[in-house]
Amino acid sequence: MSDMHPDVQAALDAARDLRHRIADLREKIDAIRARRPSPSGAVIPEIDAMGRLTDLYIAQGTADRLECEELVAEIMAAIRDSTADAARQYELLMDSDPWNDPIEEQPAAAVSEPAS
Repeated sequence: MSDMHPDVQAALDAARDLRHRIADLREKIDAIRARRPSPSGAVIPEIDAMGRLTDLYIAQGTADRLECEELVAEIMAAIRDSTADAARQYELLMDSDPWNDPIEEQPAAAVSEPAS
């Protein structure tokens, strides 16, 4: 049997739960990726939740058929759209209530039955 006071045990349990929730949130943030194509579809960047360019796809022959300014415009448009999309995903995640567990994660006794 433990000599620990119940309030101390409750605080330790709450701290452990908070660490797990923070780790889960970090994993969800790390998983955010946005890949929005350029207007022509020839360029697709990959942007993470922090707005970093993590990958860039340029279709074969794109550099040959576009002038320099057109290629830059394609790349920048795709990066802007992807960055905005990644920011939206991040905001949605951060605006969600992290303490409101989905029903499937709650113990069965905590889920109330609908009124008949």
